Amino acid sequence: MESISLNAYAKINLSIDIIGKRPDGYHDVKMIMQTIALHDKVTLEVRDGGIEIECDKSWIPTGADNIAYKAASLLMKEYNIQKGVCIKIAKNIPVAAGLAGGSTDAAAVLKGMNKLFSLNLGENELMAVGKQVGADVPFCIKGGTVLAEGIGEVLTELDSFSKVDIVLVKPEIGVSTAWVYKNLDLGKISIRPDTPLLIKAISNKDRICVAQNMKNVLESVTIEKHEVIKEIKQELMRLGALGSMMSGSGPSVFGIFEDRAKAEYAYEKLKNNKWDCFLTETLCEER
Repeated sequence: MESISLNAYAKINLSIDIIGKRPDGYHDVKMIMQTIALHDKVTLEVRDGGIEIECDKSWIPTGADNIAYKAASLLMKEYNIQKGVCIKIAKNIPVAAGLAGGSTDAAAVLKGMNKLFSLNLGENELMAVGKQVGADVPFCIKGGTVLAEGIGEVLTELDSFSKVDIVLVKPEIGVSTAWVYKNLDLGKISIRPDTPLLIKAISNKDRICVAQNMKNVLESVTIEKHEVIKEIKQELMRLGALGSMMSGSGPSVFGIFEDRAKAEYAYEKLKNNKWDCFLTETLCEER
């Protein structure tokens, strides 16, 4: 095998709760993560040596500071891979958006190299490498509907919440995850997600209950600086969403819709707006 192409899927959060701050500076989290159909295309080609990254978007870094590069480099060192690789990324997922756009590319690189170089690593082994690259990478390797705990690397597979219609909106701003966590005051969190209720609703395929009970405790930090997030949430609800929430540390916002027709209606109203807009759906697992 000389080349391989994979879809690198984005994620949204159906809930985010921050339990506390760890001595190492990271935060303990409890959040429900969900794969969606929006994806980048990652193609890997074997080369004689080194790591090269090509991307169809000029603003994406193509050097050692790209997380996909870091993933390839780490795998090469840990498993003594002598050949090189060219990583070609067709980018569709917005960056700095709370959608794991970089992490999912890194996950695709790990999975692709595993096949390309016949490493025969299992999912858990790949996830252990991914954890060293970034907190969201293990989930992006696993995919589907998952409860994430620890710093995001302790993953418990949940019942599938697939084929749920989503409209995703990304305003023309970027948000630093590090900045959001730095400005989070754990003592001021008054309303937290009811995680057991959400897990039960997911199991029952009850999108109405999920939509109405989603909660992201990071919203208070990001919305305080970027009121456009609140504006988008309100607009999605006005256009028929069952519920709307910011994904990750933002600034992307998504709405859950009752059916495809209602999602398409909202998408048509929003797609020519000043924001990037995507009509998508939840997936049961990484494909």
